Amino acid sequence: MFAVLTPIRKGAARLVAALSLIWLAACEPIALGGGGTSGGPKIDPSAPVPVALLVPRGSSNGSDEFLAKALENAARMAISDLNGVRIDLRVYSTAGTAAQAQSAALQAVNDGAKVILGPVFGEAANAAGVAVARKGVNVLAFSNNPTIAGGNVFVLGPTFDNTAGRLASYAKRQGKGRVLVVYSENVAGQLGKVAIEQAIARQGATLAGSVGYQFSQQGVVSAIPRIKATAAAGQANAVFLTANTAGALPLFAQMLPEAGINPTTTQFIGLSRWDIPPQTLQLPGVQGGWFAMPDPGKTQAFSNRYKAAYGEVPHPIASLGYDGIAAIGALVKAGKSDALTGAALTQGAGFQGATGIFRLRPDGTNQRGLAVAQIRDQQVVVIDPAPQGFGGAGF
Repeated sequence: MFAVLTPIRKGAARLVAALSLIWLAACEPIALGGGGTSGGPKIDPSAPVPVALLVPRGSSNGSDEFLAKALENAARMAISDLNGVRIDLRVYSTAGTAAQAQSAALQAVNDGAKVILGPVFGEAANAAGVAVARKGVNVLAFSNNPTIAGGNVFVLGPTFDNTAGRLASYAKRQGKGRVLVVYSENVAGQLGKVAIEQAIARQGATLAGSVGYQFSQQGVVSAIPRIKATAAAGQANAVFLTANTAGALPLFAQMLPEAGINPTTTQFIGLSRWDIPPQTLQLPGVQGGWFAMPDPGKTQAFSNRYKAAYGEVPHPIASLGYDGIAAIGALVKAGKSDALTGAALTQGAGFQGATGIFRLRPDGTNQRGLAVAQIRDQQVVVIDPAPQGFGGAGF
């Protein structure tokens, strides 16, 4: 039997944490002058555009140094890809704290920054956004915490809402529209539950019930009979789990089939990546399961380029550094002085990023083009490719 969050899985837990939401308290986002997404500074598109990059360098956590360098490397890679656009990238350290992020953001604007890229952590990104809102500068944070989004703060990280929407849409089209939600009774699990339930409603699917569980091994074991009973009562043909590979997923993958919920007839769907770490693919219970992921071809191409340039595999979220510069460069290339206003940043066509298309939304969140993948014979198989433009399948 697989235990939940056992020491042997700590390495996996750290990796999944890099891809997971950091839910921290946040102040209300502040809208720039003009309201909503209309605010932002004027730029001279014929001159180098000053861009501040805020990274978690200087913290006591060694992994933050690796992340900081990876984000900077990816940003510089993106700059090298810009044709005819000049970016004056200025890097500031936040030490991974809100107080230092606030100071760094203010210093960057005083130094002339027209837009801020970063920081990573939700609380730090919120602090940076609040600090410079009155100065008319937008912040493209690497966080994926939607609670800090809005006003002058845009989050670049993939969100639960985006992933849930992609998977709920696909499930409905495949006749798996009676969905049971299984969620952990902690902050991330509760927010994941809300995202899934809202996605089910938007897609016109049917919520067959929701079952919460205490985030512990005994909590999972105790939830199994309730999940089975709720699935039967709601005639569920899909089970959508918020659990990730470093938490309860291995236990659910074993116990749900043992309880009689057959994954060959009841579709298992994951809100998180089920292919990280690769050992997860060997679990019998995840075979046939669906999850969403960035365009694998573009992701691999970015990883290969990064490794060739810097001699190592990029951090899992390094691509966000590339995406921020790619968006800024695409807008500046149009030659307009209002290229970095909120209205410009949220233009509907979106941008081509390191791992696929994405666009920023007026509420400060984002949409990303994701592929739907299935685990077959311990391998990841893309069963619905990532869209190449907005308005097509998957949106």
